[in-house]
Amino acid sequence: MPVARFESTGSTSAEGSASRGKIIFAAGGCASCHATPGQPDHLKLGGGLALASPFGTFRVPNISPDPVDGIGSWSVADLANALISGVSPEGTHYYPAFPYPSYTGMRIEDVRDLYSYLQTLPRISGRAPQHDLFPFFRIRRFVGFWKLLFFRAGKSAAVLNKDPVHDRGAYLVETLAHCADCHSTRNIFGAIWPATRFAGGPDAEGTGFVPNITPARIGAWSETQLAEMLKSGRTPSHGRVGSSMSDVVANTSQLPESDRIAIARYVKSLPSRPTPHP
Repeated sequence: MPVARFESTGSTSAEGSASRGKIIFAAGGCASCHATPGQPDHLKLGGGLALASPFGTFRVPNISPDPVDGIGSWSVADLANALISGVSPEGTHYYPAFPYPSYTGMRIEDVRDLYSYLQTLPRISGRAPQHDLFPFFRIRRFVGFWKLLFFRAGKSAAVLNKDPVHDRGAYLVETLAHCADCHSTRNIFGAIWPATRFAGGPDAEGTGFVPNITPARIGAWSETQLAEMLKSGRTPSHGRVGSSMSDVVANTSQLPESDRIAIARYVKSLPSRPTPHP
């Protein structure tokens, strides 16, 4: 049975800070997936983006504050249960294509702030098409079995060392920005192989290979160079990041410089791991 950690009051009011929520929104890359494709406003979160996977095609939902087609009728607890427990307001499991295995480490005050910010965005009507999955994977109760094997609600993979900058970076990298979700190799069940965490792997949509970001690959980059890449997309070799990383930079460029430095410091501290074979 899906287990929701927070009891919903049904209230759509919150005491969070929308200005702080804007930072959480950018760090989490929410617009990269949930903005309606084919239009320029990344704050129109009508969903509909198709995500190819070995299990079929997932369709990203509408998370605008529309009360019918979006999440405008959700409470803070509903949003917390989605992000931290991977459980919908209807009590069903979300597929882990939604990166709640990383978001599960979110602080409840950040969920509250994010909720407040989402409430300020445009209401977009219309629902995304249903997922188009292979028949076996349409059975939601099997997601519960997946969770038993690979998901620990509320548990973060962040490694802390009591340096405030490093530990802020740990929270950003491991939880909000969910960097390992792309920069790792996955097993046949779609879970990250621990030995490849941050060492790169095939793109989830099968369109390329995501690079290794451990010191084995970018160890020569300084904190300042990493932070600059997160701001401008420029690399130390005078190139520019591309593909889905350009979307990441569009988000991280909105963060305070202190957060980009924190991300860089944590990434520099990652254990060096060899790049898996494509």
